Amino acid sequence: MTDSTDHVSVERLIPAPASAIFDLLADPARHQDIDGSGTVRDAKAGSTRLSKGSTFGMSMKWGMPYSMSSTVVEFEEDRRIAWQTRGPGPIGKLVGGRIWRYELEPAEGGTLVRETWDISQEAAITKPGVKRLAGTTEKNMAATLARIEEIVTA
Repeated sequence: MTDSTDHVSVERLIPAPASAIFDLLADPARHQDIDGSGTVRDAKAGSTRLSKGSTFGMSMKWGMPYSMSSTVVEFEEDRRIAWQTRGPGPIGKLVGGRIWRYELEPAEGGTLVRETWDISQEAAITKPGVKRLAGTTEKNMAATLARIEEIVTA
């Protein structure tokens, strides 16, 4: 784990090819399956395989239901994918901005997967509250990587 002011990362060696892991990450309809936090409900209609610049919506629930809209901001097939998440519509300028990044590196025995929670671009109004969730987020990310491994090695 690395933890700086605005970043938390977790890593896991997953005994599977990067392409299988990347295909799972690039399919927003599967994000509920891999979510270690239990907050992701399902992808909004029209969400398709992701590529650079793709946008997709997610139905979420943390205490109460809400929606988020994400844009793929980094994309290198089988190596790196990241999306920036904001509130839907005009509220998105005020709420959100965190980036979820996955980096895949071929390694002996499989693929080293690094998930990073990057709040360097989080909206000023939400950043203080979000920052307090770093410890919980780290645990949830470790659970996400475990779920990814379960799926791609089944």
